[in-house]
Amino acid sequence: MSTKEKISEELLLKEEVVTQNEIVLYNDEVNTFDHVIDTLITACEHTPEQAEQCSIIVHHNGKCTVKTGLYDDLKPRCSMLLEAGLSAEIV
Repeated sequence: MSTKEKISEELLLKEEVVTQNEIVLYNDEVNTFDHVIDTLITACEHTPEQAEQCSIIVHHNGKCTVKTGLYDDLKPRCSMLLEAGLSAEIV
């Protein structure tokens, strides 16, 4: 007969809570698709495909989250969107 020894280890994980914010882009009747796409590529570092998809979502749904991250990273990006005449906010 063999004796099986069970070793129980407790692992405590320290969980870091990081607050993620979002830039939400809103639809308007002023800006063209091309302008929105170009601005998303510049301000949010989107690929052309990502920017096009976001512009379509904004057009059909009225809004779209275009970037997620820390507030300090999002603030200048949102400012660029606003300066380009787009409607956006950080939530």
